[in-house]
Amino acid sequence: MADDFDWNDIPLVLALARSGSMSAAGRQLGVDASTISRRVAAAEKALNLRLFTRATTGYQLTDAGQVFVERGEAVYGSVQSMLLASTREAETIAGTVRISAIDFLFDHWLVRHVGALCARHPALEVNLVADNQNVSFARREADFALRLAPPADDAAVLMRRLGEIGWAVYGAPAYADVPREAWGTQPWVALEEALAHVPEMRWLARLAPRPRQPLRVNSLSTMVNACRAGVGMALLPCIVGADEGLLRLSGAEVTRELWLLSHRDAVSIGRFKLVAGWLAQLFDDSRAALCGAVR
Repeated sequence: MADDFDWNDIPLVLALARSGSMSAAGRQLGVDASTISRRVAAAEKALNLRLFTRATTGYQLTDAGQVFVERGEAVYGSVQSMLLASTREAETIAGTVRISAIDFLFDHWLVRHVGALCARHPALEVNLVADNQNVSFARREADFALRLAPPADDAAVLMRRLGEIGWAVYGAPAYADVPREAWGTQPWVALEEALAHVPEMRWLARLAPRPRQPLRVNSLSTMVNACRAGVGMALLPCIVGADEGLLRLSGAEVTRELWLLSHRDAVSIGRFKLVAGWLAQLFDDSRAALCGAVR
């Protein structure tokens, strides 16, 4: 088999075999007759075969050409079927979509809306992966990730800033009458020391006088439960505090950006395009609650 044969020449050979005319084959394919002549000659040279003979009635297939066309029709038909099936698959809203995010975004936001999405698209399967670690889109560890900061480096990632999420001060009823100027004299539930760099913990460190932190945790749900139990005040995502029935004691003290990350190839797949649009629209619809503009 000739290694330098161009498979793109198959439809040209087939068109010439059907029409028997360079000009007619060119019109059928939307190319110049000279292009048909040049490419058919190149195919014959690459195959070291004579595919056509020139007769008064037009171009006629040789015996070798007849075999080529019979097999070529089957091959070309299979390729067309493959392309059509691939296109339909790319446009179909079916299959699995993996979304990675910090757990409070699932528990207090997405899970309330994902049921309606799946009801509209019953062949869609959504996997929610609670994780705030970096994921590799190059290795397809997730299809989408909701993160509070964009990744430092990942050549395969497509980034979209959705907006902001707000954090406010919450407390049990015993803290309802504590004025802002006395916050530093109250106990606070804080994140563990390893998370001292995050914006909400830097905000807490700036309180004066520096408040006691009798309890440090590495779980937001634990922080919420400790705050509800009266262990101390806490800076919590507004959407979380509102759900847990805690008293909101301030406006949004800290805001953090929410980024939607996906693989660059996701824009060409139907189910991924749908989910990306759904997530963006869902954020817009929930913007006020997420950023803490409403109580």
